[in-house]
Amino acid sequence: MLLRLPGRNNEEVPDQELLASFSRSGDLEVLGKLYSRYMHLVYGVCLKYLRNREDSMDAVMQIFEKLIIEIPRQEIRNFRSWLHVVTRNFCLMKLRSDKSENEKMKGWLDDSLFFMETLPDLHPIDEERSEINKALEECIEKLKSEQKACITMFYYESKSYLEIATDLGMDEKKVKSYLQNGKRNLKICLEEKNGK
Repeated sequence: MLLRLPGRNNEEVPDQELLASFSRSGDLEVLGKLYSRYMHLVYGVCLKYLRNREDSMDAVMQIFEKLIIEIPRQEIRNFRSWLHVVTRNFCLMKLRSDKSENEKMKGWLDDSLFFMETLPDLHPIDEERSEINKALEECIEKLKSEQKACITMFYYESKSYLEIATDLGMDEKKVKSYLQNGKRNLKICLEEKNGK
């Protein structure tokens, strides 16, 4: 039940009282009331860092879930300031994580392209190079349809996660997952073809 104090409008209940009530009871309605006062600020900070409305809206919900765990563990003197720090740190961690994911996903393909480009004295029509391309094409054909579509759109059509997600009608996280699994399966397939 939402915290209501006798003779006072619920909006007048101080943050500290709502915090204390949530810490005691674990009542999500109380936390929801407190969080709703600052959701627009949380969204604003997320938008500043993430620069994407959809990601920012997702972050607002993820931060709420984080508060359920973090608030009982913390001694919070000023909820608004504390929440700003939590939000900023969440966004920075997400950006770091996304950058790391992008680097991991591009790493294997970049390495294989570098390897193909630096083979000595090979022209694009040379037989050895054609064999590599043929093997890669055969391996791509063996991928599951979602992995194949994501790999093709990302690497050959230079589409972003969001563009792929929109084109295929799926979540961006699914696109990342299909790319990661597709790359792993391509690497395994190519290694098998090379007899490694």
